[in-house]
Amino acid sequence: MDVKGRKAIIFGGTSGIGLAASLQLVALGATVVAVSRDPDRAGDVPDGVQLAKCDVTDEAAVKSFLAAQAPYDILISAATGGSRAIGPFMEMDMAGYRSSFDKLWGYTNIVRHGAGHLPKDGTIVLVSGTPARKCKPGQIALSSVGGAVESFARALAAEIAPIRINVVSPGLIDTPMVGLEGQERKDFYQKMTAQHLIPRPGTADEVASGITFVVQNEFMTGTTVDVDGGLLLH
Repeated sequence: MDVKGRKAIIFGGTSGIGLAASLQLVALGATVVAVSRDPDRAGDVPDGVQLAKCDVTDEAAVKSFLAAQAPYDILISAATGGSRAIGPFMEMDMAGYRSSFDKLWGYTNIVRHGAGHLPKDGTIVLVSGTPARKCKPGQIALSSVGGAVESFARALAAEIAPIRINVVSPGLIDTPMVGLEGQERKDFYQKMTAQHLIPRPGTADEVASGITFVVQNEFMTGTTVDVDGGLLLH
């Protein structure tokens, strides 16, 4: 897909991976609507990026928003949907476990009400994460949700063809979601990635380049692309 002159809607597009994808697509000539619950987080954005507000867990709001934005060619979501539960399943508050699936429900709201406005050569990209296939201690909620996202995309690919749907799966990425600062932040990432084949955290730009890759590659659908520094292999 030549994205020049195309319109992209990016949920979770005002910070971290989503913002990086917004900026990369604009640099390639697309126009972007970057959407989140708090669009002011994006700060100053270049011409070609429009900021918008929408809660992906509000199905009626998502449906109305996407209808108002149509037509568009590219639909991306990196939105987390809300809180994410961490810890052993057998000790976990079940409300926290269930709320972790707000990410999945947000994705399904976006796809259900967005795919119908895409052209036949349109494309959808969702973001999962390495816990979907390599669950470390305390990540069972993340693993469950990520696995559901990847399975959802594979199952849906045939149903919505020729529209394409793919998933990008990041490893440990240096984004604002980690609230540490200074040396404490540096030490955290150094410890967490010491055994990775590429022993450092990834960047939002590196994951975003995976997103733009599957957007542009018209011979990919139902696929998960890993951008994880070899985390799955160690």
